[in-house]
Amino acid sequence: MVQPAACLFDLDGLLLDTEPLHARAWQEAASHFGRPLRPAELMALRGRRRLDCAQQVLQWIEAAGGASLSCDALLEVRQPIAEALLVHAQPMPGARELVARCCELGVPMALATSSSRQAVALKAAPHPWLAAISTRVHGDDPELTAGKPAPDVFLLAAARLGVAASGCWAFEDSLAGARAAAAAGCKVHVVAPEGADPQLYPAGVIHLSSLNQVPL
Repeated sequence: MVQPAACLFDLDGLLLDTEPLHARAWQEAASHFGRPLRPAELMALRGRRRLDCAQQVLQWIEAAGGASLSCDALLEVRQPIAEALLVHAQPMPGARELVARCCELGVPMALATSSSRQAVALKAAPHPWLAAISTRVHGDDPELTAGKPAPDVFLLAAARLGVAASGCWAFEDSLAGARAAAAAGCKVHVVAPEGADPQLYPAGVIHLSSLNQVPL
């Protein structure tokens, strides 16, 4: 078995089951301003940075004839809802076991997430096993130029580990994240959410039903 130079992990929806909670928070916030979100719209928000999501939701609200809002006004409603929910997120199947296996094999790991440093700290606090992934690139990292689907987060994570992105295995769930990892040159493994169209993901990605299927 050929081991990867490193494993680069998304967080939301991949290691922790946060995406339904994020979706609920965006839905409640958008509905507060009179524009409920459709399932396809909620799916399109997955994997993206908070401000990028907020700007998209504002466009949908305004296109429906809603009031012109600032990101701050939208997030002032959304963030308390999200924070109350996210502390209860549970690990995704196979996540703890895969992190432990990487530790056992000595495979370097990094987190490549769209979530801010503060948000990651909130979500990771109940999960001490995540401390094994000490190299992290957050969505608000000062060295990060663009968020997913741009490849920057994976390129930066690989650089911080001192390895080439082309030698890394990247693990994602969202379409935006998979596109980012593929653009970075990683070998991409995807645990797609229910209802996602596998044909929309980049060619060559490895589709898994859960992280229990990772061949390490």
